[in-house]
Amino acid sequence: MTPTCHHLPQFEHADPLLSAAGEVAATLRTAGHLALFAGGCVRDALLGRPLKDIDIATSATPDEVEQLFAGATVAVGKAFGVIVVCRPPHTFEVATFRADGDYRDGRRPDTVRFTDAAEDARRRDFTINGLFYDPASGEMLDFIQGRADLAAGIVRAIGAPALRFQEDHLRLLRAVRFTAVLGFRLDPATAAAARAAAPLLADVSAERIGMEFTRMLCEAPRPSEALELLGELDLLPRFLPEVAALRGVAQPPAYHPEGDVWTHTCLMLDAIPAPRDPTLAYAALLHDVGKPPTLLCGPDGVPRFPSHAPVGAAMARAILLRLKRPSDLIEAVVIAVDRHMTFVTLPEMRPAKLRRFLGSPTFPLELALHKLDVTNSHGKLEIAVFAEQKIAEFAAEPVLPEAWIKGRDLLALGLKPGPRVGQWLVHAYDAQLEARFPDREALRDWIRQSLAAETP
Repeated sequence: MTPTCHHLPQFEHADPLLSAAGEVAATLRTAGHLALFAGGCVRDALLGRPLKDIDIATSATPDEVEQLFAGATVAVGKAFGVIVVCRPPHTFEVATFRADGDYRDGRRPDTVRFTDAAEDARRRDFTINGLFYDPASGEMLDFIQGRADLAAGIVRAIGAPALRFQEDHLRLLRAVRFTAVLGFRLDPATAAAARAAAPLLADVSAERIGMEFTRMLCEAPRPSEALELLGELDLLPRFLPEVAALRGVAQPPAYHPEGDVWTHTCLMLDAIPAPRDPTLAYAALLHDVGKPPTLLCGPDGVPRFPSHAPVGAAMARAILLRLKRPSDLIEAVVIAVDRHMTFVTLPEMRPAKLRRFLGSPTFPLELALHKLDVTNSHGKLEIAVFAEQKIAEFAAEPVLPEAWIKGRDLLALGLKPGPRVGQWLVHAYDAQLEARFPDREALRDWIRQSLAAETP
């Protein structure tokens, strides 16, 4: 391999992250060590993508790195040659060139030995992630034909694909993520090895799976391509069988001319604007997950899905808990899935119930989900327009204003502590929301009279 000079504009403009990374590399170089930008940052620079972080590979040992940056390091992976160097507000993983021993846990090597840049490149996952760049000379170091695969738009495992997946089972999902996020093609040999290795996904922690899959949903220009590839590689049924089951589930053509539940879900995911919010993405993915288990076909042959929303909400909770997603995301998605069919009843709701619905903290998410749902099916947006008009009517005041009547007011009117206090608080707030009384005093008088009428 002969290094080639390939100056990259992404590495040459003034930028605080680049400046800090350059200082770390210069410190290593001044001490006599080779220091190269490595992996994803080089790939993204060649593709003209924004740089999120910069990893540095070096000939310096972990001990030497710690000595050079005394007081500004964290030994997060010292056993694997990795030291984090802090240059606030930035941090950099500085990794010693290494070759890996056996992988017995499907995640990390049992042993490593320090080596040179060429051997370090060959132990990495995909060719597009195995490139190095020397910030001092502008030389690109390509030991694994990564630039050619970048130019061709191919995700290819380095060396023997089966061995790469045996080493780290999460690479099965990383192959899909890189392919979908970059809009590339997965090398056929790599794809075949991934399909054969699909059972290995059972050994990957749910949290790692959840993090990779979330990135697919949020970063891929078309998340449907990630879902399709996960299906082709036999990976989706192994961690999301409920989503895999959406394929082929027919829907009533009058409401869903676009096709089956799988097609409808994929269209919705692709239609979410960037930057894609993970809560909305999961709500779209799972909003109809209750349809397969509730499918009924009547004498007319039209498929129906009675109670699929509450069934789907329970399934969504189980799925998101299984993927170790954040609790606030889980709660919001479950509510959105549970109530997504309620939108059709908005025009008939009593004013108090409507205001409670519109004033829910999750309503913006639910409205966004409803718009995606109808836009990617029958296209009728009348309910969304109705909801937005009602929200506009409350622009000068909160949709759910502060309650005029509190518990202490009811106690002062003679109610004893107990369940009736809660019941009366609901009655009073409904009356306030429905504007049945002009002010607090009028509402309080009505409650007093009502309580007096109840007294034997």
